[in-house]
Amino acid sequence: MQESKLKHYLQLHFIVFIWGFSAILGALISLDAIPLTWYRMTIAVVFIAVYFIIRKISFKVDRKGLLKFAFSGVIIAAHWVTFFMAIKVSNISVALVTMSTGAFFTSLIEPLFFRRKIQIIEILLGLLVIGGLYIIFNFQSEYTLGIIYALISAFLSALFAVLNGLYIKKYDANTISFYQLLFGALAVTLYLLFTQKFSVAFFQLPTNDWLYLILLSSICTGYAFIASVDIMKYLTPYTVMLTINLEPIYAIVFALIIFGEKEQMSTEFYYGAFIILGVVLLNGVIKNMRSIKDKFKKN
Repeated sequence: MQESKLKHYLQLHFIVFIWGFSAILGALISLDAIPLTWYRMTIAVVFIAVYFIIRKISFKVDRKGLLKFAFSGVIIAAHWVTFFMAIKVSNISVALVTMSTGAFFTSLIEPLFFRRKIQIIEILLGLLVIGGLYIIFNFQSEYTLGIIYALISAFLSALFAVLNGLYIKKYDANTISFYQLLFGALAVTLYLLFTQKFSVAFFQLPTNDWLYLILLSSICTGYAFIASVDIMKYLTPYTVMLTINLEPIYAIVFALIIFGEKEQMSTEFYYGAFIILGVVLLNGVIKNMRSIKDKFKKN
């Protein structure tokens, strides 16, 4: 049992590593946030549909499931749009450190859906995260818009994780992922049609963009998306969200290597980032200790 749990933790960290690289790809691709999200979701849907056909996986799902996936699909589309907006108007470091507030949002949302009490320790740690954000706001005011977009994205990501924690109890991860991406892509398509953004130029992309988009859509979206939903069978939404908050560590290292000076921030920024990431790790330790304590009580 313990070996199985370790295996799922390691798989989750691998997924987070991939997501950290997706932020790099988002910065490298020349498209704006909304077209980028459309391409990402649409290509990923095609990849997953082909996977379904090859593996002979059924596309069938009940009407209630479709409504749930439509709602959560719009949420994930909005999450990616605001995430890429945060990267485009600031940089990877600012966007991903701010995204680490996801665990705080999850600590508030999860009790409502899973009917458990809000834990005081989670609120206190959340306040420390806000303190870290205040330091970043105070000394990196030129990135205010990026921080706001990233906060919205973090909230949407937390809501999405909690909803999938419920859906996975009834539906298969492959089915959830396919329909959420499909409905998300349809939502962005409707927006682009309504705003008359589709044109010949919309589909004329540089070769590098196509290569990055295929990598982003297949490995960083198709595979990672299905695997992250499947992992919800074995780990709680809070644990998943907490681990996802380690994404900045991977991504910031990548960003410094690839983008150099553009990603170098003030000393105060790293103080704030250290507080936020330190709280994330501390919270993980507290949760683990509590879990061990509960096991001893039962025995």
